[in-house]
Amino acid sequence: MIRNLTRHPVHIVTADGQVELAPDAPPVRLRQEATAAGWVDVDGGVVELFDIGADGVEDLPAHRPGMWLVVPRVVAEACPERRDLIFPYREVRDDAGRVIGCAALGRTARQGS
Repeated sequence: MIRNLTRHPVHIVTADGQVELAPDAPPVRLRQEATAAGWVDVDGGVVELFDIGADGVEDLPAHRPGMWLVVPRVVAEACPERRDLIFPYREVRDDAGRVIGCAALGRTARQGS
């Protein structure tokens, strides 16, 4: 079984067509911690710079055998011990260059194995 825990439909492009995984609420999110770090000159103007770090994950269900969870890649990377977290991989684009789906699903590589 597979659940889409992103905020948007995930379109998987296969040789036979396209499969759409509708979002399954609530979406999983990476909590972020932001610390002001100064200012950056951008073509004569200035924009504020922040140091951004991960501060945990919200709304991630517990692991269930046989269940795959489609999540944003940053969530999967924040939880490398969770082998059930997968994300869209290998973008598929239309003739105008817009992303219309993915050709595969990925998961983070296990560290040290």
